[in-house]
Amino acid sequence: MKTKQAVNPYMPSWEYVPDAEPHVVGDRVYVYGSHDIFNGLNFCLGDYVCWSAPVDDLGNWRYEGCIYKREQDPAAPRIRLTNGLAAPDMVQGPDGRFYLYYFMGGTKMISVAVCDEPAGKYEFYGYVKYSDGIAIGKKNEPFQFDPGIFMDDDGKSVAKKDDIAQNLQDDAVEARDSCPVSAIDIEE
Repeated sequence: MKTKQAVNPYMPSWEYVPDAEPHVVGDRVYVYGSHDIFNGLNFCLGDYVCWSAPVDDLGNWRYEGCIYKREQDPAAPRIRLTNGLAAPDMVQGPDGRFYLYYFMGGTKMISVAVCDEPAGKYEFYGYVKYSDGIAIGKKNEPFQFDPGIFMDDDGKSVAKKDDIAQNLQDDAVEARDSCPVSAIDIEE
């Protein structure tokens, strides 16, 4: 194991990736997050980028590039200034593909993009939706943003927002049911 010390900030001073979500895939840790632009007029205006490092050398970060552009989402509002991409989260599905869950200002929905590798070029996949096909966020629910996602031991995905959890079908976007987070059994 290398003994090089990682310091904060671990990314170059010109890079702004708030709301970072680290995920270990194989022997690397990948960081997904919002992407602020230097001297930007608002936050979350950049497209999603990814950074990674070997799990045994967190002082050696590599820029993986732009992994998803805002314009790839069909619901992307024309005006970027107040409708940025915010706080994504990623999970590897039971099919081996990588699913990026995100919120875009102006849509009220949680969107999903998919890719065959953790830091590849993600493609728009759909919106998290109810079994009737209506996107979550379009039935006057609480404001949807900053999703959290995890894969349970049974291979099922659960999307969490505030105090509500949505159990997702195998397609990674359709909700099976929802419940208060306090009702989810979490083993310690």
